[in-house]
Amino acid sequence: MIKITMFSAADSVKGQGVSSVYLELVRLLKTRESDQIALKINKYGRSDISHYHTVNFPFYLSTFMPGRGRKVGFVHFLPETLEGSLKLPKIAKAVFYRYVIAFYKRMDQLVVVNPSFIPKLEAYGISRDKVTYIPNFVSAEMFHPADEESKRALRKQYQYPDKFTILGSGQVQVRKGVFDFIELAKRHPEMQFIWTGGFSFGRITDGYEKLKQVVDNPPANLSFPGIIDRDKLVAYYNMADLFLLPSYNELFPMSVLEAFSTHTPVLLRDLDLYHAIIKGDYAAAKDVDEMDRIISDLSSDPKALLSLQEKAKQAADYYSEERLAKIWLQFYTEQARRG
Repeated sequence: MIKITMFSAADSVKGQGVSSVYLELVRLLKTRESDQIALKINKYGRSDISHYHTVNFPFYLSTFMPGRGRKVGFVHFLPETLEGSLKLPKIAKAVFYRYVIAFYKRMDQLVVVNPSFIPKLEAYGISRDKVTYIPNFVSAEMFHPADEESKRALRKQYQYPDKFTILGSGQVQVRKGVFDFIELAKRHPEMQFIWTGGFSFGRITDGYEKLKQVVDNPPANLSFPGIIDRDKLVAYYNMADLFLLPSYNELFPMSVLEAFSTHTPVLLRDLDLYHAIIKGDYAAAKDVDEMDRIISDLSSDPKALLSLQEKAKQAADYYSEERLAKIWLQFYTEQARRG
C-alpha cells in the first residue's frame, strides 16, 4: 500500500482549473486505486509520497520537514502563463514568480500536463529527468453527452432560446480571450453565447473593470451565469452546439476535456502548445476574424459540425479516466520505489 499525502488549497477558490484537476485526481484515486493507495489530504504525518498541487507558503515550508517521502509537484502554471491573469505590482509579481520556481526546484519530481512545458522548465534550471508528462482527464460519468431532445429541453429549462449556441468557460480575464468572445457575440446576434465562470480572484483579475462592465450589461445574446458548480456544468456543455475557448495561453485546459467528454465540437485559438496534446481534435483559428468565419461555416454546415463532434468523441476516448488511472498508479509506484 503506497501512502500518499495530497497538499492543496485549490478548492478554496471556486471556478479555476487547478481545483478541477486536483478534485478529479483525488476522486480517481479513491474510486479506482483505493486498494493500492492510502490517501490523506493536507496532513503532516509520514508519507511515502507528498504530492503538492498548489504553491502555498506553508506547503513550501513543509518540504523541509522529515517524513515527507518523495516530493512531487504538479506544475499547473509557469510565470509566463500567469500574464494576463492577475494584475499585480511589478515588485510583487517578480517576487512571486521567483518563489514559484523556487517551489518547483524543491521537488524531487514534477508533473506537467503538457510536454511543451518541459523545455520551459529546463530554461529555469530544472533537469528534464525530474519532469514527467501526465495529461489531464475528466470523469465520463460526470461529463456525458446528451441527445438533441435533451439539448432542447435543457435550453428551455435554463431559459435560453433554441438557436445555435456557443459556450465558453473559465475565469473571466484577459488571458482567456473573453474580449474576443464578447466581440463574436456582437457580430452574431442570431446566435446565443454563454460564458460560464467568473472573477475567481476579484479585483486583482487582469482587465477587471472593463470586463465587469460587460458582465453586468452584456449584449442580449450573451449570458454570464457566473461560476457554476462542477456537477452542474455538464448541462451547459450539453446545451451548446460548439465550445469556444479563445485563450491566449494555457497548459491543458480542463474545459476542453469537459467539452470532449460531452462530445461537444471544439474551436480554439491556434496555439502551438495545443499541438503536442490535441492536434487534429479541434478547429483552430488564429484570430477573432477567423473564429468568426469558422463559426459562420459550422452553424450552416451540419456535416462539418458532425465531423468535429466525431473528433471530440475520439479525444474523449484517448483521455479517458480508465487509461489515466493506470498511468498515475504506475507513476506513484515508481516514485515510491525511488523514495
